[in-house]
Amino acid sequence: MKLSKTDQNILQIALPAIVTNITVPLLGLVDTAIVGHMGSASFIGAIAVGSMIFNLVYWVFGFLRMGMSGMTAQARGRRQVEDIVRLLGRSVAVSLSIASLLLVFQWPLRELMLMLIHPGEGVRQLAEIYFNIAVWGTPAVLSLYGLTGWFIGMQNTRIPMLVSVAQNVVNICASLFFVYALDMQIEGVALGTVVAQYAGLIVAVLSLAPSFFLSRGRRSWRRLGRGFRWQSLRSEWGRYFRVNRDIFLRTLFLVGVNLFFTSAGARQGEVVLAVNALLMQLFLLLSYFLDGFAYAGEALGGRYWGASDVNAFHDVVRRLFRWGGALALLFSIVYIVGGEPFLHLLTDNVSVVKASRSYVGWAYLLPLAGVAAFVWDGIFIGITATRAMLISSVVAAMVFFFTALLLMPLWGNHGLWCAMTLYLLTRGLVQTLLFCNIRLT
Repeated sequence: MKLSKTDQNILQIALPAIVTNITVPLLGLVDTAIVGHMGSASFIGAIAVGSMIFNLVYWVFGFLRMGMSGMTAQARGRRQVEDIVRLLGRSVAVSLSIASLLLVFQWPLRELMLMLIHPGEGVRQLAEIYFNIAVWGTPAVLSLYGLTGWFIGMQNTRIPMLVSVAQNVVNICASLFFVYALDMQIEGVALGTVVAQYAGLIVAVLSLAPSFFLSRGRRSWRRLGRGFRWQSLRSEWGRYFRVNRDIFLRTLFLVGVNLFFTSAGARQGEVVLAVNALLMQLFLLLSYFLDGFAYAGEALGGRYWGASDVNAFHDVVRRLFRWGGALALLFSIVYIVGGEPFLHLLTDNVSVVKASRSYVGWAYLLPLAGVAAFVWDGIFIGITATRAMLISSVVAAMVFFFTALLLMPLWGNHGLWCAMTLYLLTRGLVQTLLFCNIRLT
């Protein structure tokens, strides 16, 4: 079957992005697998808590990537080269400023997050060790957010793919070396992560200048260099902060949902916490595939929106939903067939695997429940319809908390998973309704 030009453009962006994203859950899976064979559920729980803390913190500042990709794609569609360069400089400056604040206030941040999650004493001690080391990778992570968003907006997902592959190869090798060669246990997992994060930043910075040269030639490189002026960073701050404010607030609601999910699991014991962490890995694996097509929505949707090409924009939206729906159905089938054997690869803890059998059915439903939310997120980011993203997240979070508080006393952990499923469905439904009210000109 011959693909249309739009499908080809989508795949040219989505496939490298999927390769990039797939290394992220693989990284988490490797870390979980390493500690999963240390003989105690406490190690799995500690990695789940420690990783969740940084996921939540980094999600809060996800606007550094998301706002950058949409605005850059629109500037590219309008062929505004100097705006493209100003956006890059602005993002790097903001990223480093935020990272510096997080390092200064790392102790109260750690204590606050552990208080909210409230793990058992054994898990808490190990999670503190993980946090104290991993926090020093914050400058690299936030800087990479801005650079990745910029590359996506420029329709270039190959460089982020190169960065991510290099980063995760270093992470896996370093973690295995620190843990098994130097017997550092959870300290080795954390240190390997930090080393890899800075390795990824180095690759991204080294790739930045050649990407200009190869894609635009020597003359465009000189033009871009002249367009970069520190004083130009002061312009257009109003729009930059409006877009990122909405994304920031929207992310807070997502963080609240995930924080409650982890905390509610932790309060049911170490085994349930470990089960939820392992099952969530299945959903995260899907999410990074769907994000590849969401990135295509950001890049192509933003480009055609900026160029005021309404027909091309609608075509991209339709085809993204076809790809996303097919992918979600495929993952549901794969999880039904091979979900439990996959869990055995992550841990040999008999009690955790046995307990997961009661809840694995929810992992079968999540792909179909969440596909619309992922696709719409990419489209809305591309056209910088960030207020609509915020509204959908607020409504969905209200549904999640109401359902969880109502059903958990009756169904326990099943009530928690039911709330998560309804949360994803609600996000997609509200975004669909809001998109119908967005005027395309």
